[in-house]
Parts: sequence; structure tokens; C-alpha cells
Amino acid sequence: MNHIFDFFIGPYQDRALSLIILEAAAFFFGIASVIYAKKEDIMVYPTGLVATILTTYIFFLDGLFGDMMMNFYFSVMSIYGWWNWLRIKDGKEKVVKISRTTNKEKSIGLGMFVLTMLVTYAVYKGFGATIESSNYIDIFTSGVFFTAMWYMANKKIENWVLWIFADIITVPLYAYRGWGMFALQYLIFTILAIQGYIVWKKSLNKNLQEL
Repeated sequence: MNHIFDFFIGPYQDRALSLIILEAAAFFFGIASVIYAKKEDIMVYPTGLVATILTTYIFFLDGLFGDMMMNFYFSVMSIYGWWNWLRIKDGKEKVVKISRTTNKEKSIGLGMFVLTMLVTYAVYKGFGATIESSNYIDIFTSGVFFTAMWYMANKKIENWVLWIFADIITVPLYAYRGWGMFALQYLIFTILAIQGYIVWKKSLNKNLQEL
């Protein structure tokens, strides 16, 4: 038990208090954002923006440029998603509703996945960072997460599948790096993403029945 405690808490003993506070704030707003996403609540975006901006700064300081770029992408896509979710027609009906991806949207998602990995790799090289095996995981998950974020901004149910997949990979990665709160956060994200998929699937089925 002490080994587990030391593994998660040990890295924080030498970490600046200001950085711990920032991580705790990002943790809180990140969890809140996914809870709102599950409920299809527009507050997913303002809370998510706070979390991703803080996390971008934290990972910049730590030299984790893949994670930094991932959260920077999240911030940009959150602005787009915020605008997209608010759009209405005829003064009341939402323009964007929960749906499945078309073949065209799957192709766009694949293109985003590859492009994001290439850009993230270029950022590592641009900063002159040594790319270790764990950084390649960053690069891969950055592509998955960015595609998931784009699908969420357009209310595509597949976004949850991508979140679940990448969250599961990220939990042990952050634990290994000594970011205990972020590891716990992504474990909670995984559970919430499973719940989100179930809730959105029920909503999608209901919408299809009403057509």
C-alpha cells in the first residue's frame, strides 16, 4: 500500500505549490466538463476551456509538448464546439443534434488524426526535445483526442468511443510520469465517457424514433 502511495504522492513532494494548485484546478474543471458533455449541456465548453488552458500551461512547463499540443487543440476546438452547439434555426430548434458519423466524416476524422500526429511530432522537433517511447504515445493519443473533440463539437456519438480508447491509454502514462491527479482524472474520464456513450445512444435512438 505504501508503494502505491509513494508512486502517486511522491512526485508532489518536490513540486511547487503553485503547480499543484493549477493541476487541482484543471482536475476539477476537467471533470465538470465531461459531466456536462454527458448531459449535452453547453457548459461543457466554458469549463473545458478553463481546464485545457491550465493544462496546456502545466505541460509546457514540464516539456511534455505532445500533451501540451493536445490541450491546445482542445482549447481551439472548444471555441468552435461552443459556437456550434449554440446554433439554432427557426428561433428554437438546435442545428446540431446527436448523430452518427457519415463515411465522409470518418474520412475527415482519419485525416485529422494523421495531421495532428504529424503536427505534434513537428512541435517536439521544433522545441528540440528528445522523443522517448512515451512521447510517441503522446503523439498517438493527441491524434485520437483531437478527432474525438471534433466529433464531440459536431455531436457525433463516436466521440465517446475515441475518448474511452485514448483515456484508457492515458491513465497509466500519466501515473508513470508522476502526474497522479491527471492519472486519476483520466480514470474518471473513462467511466464518464462510458456513461456518456450510453446516455447519448439513448438520446440518438429516441430522436430516430421520432423521425
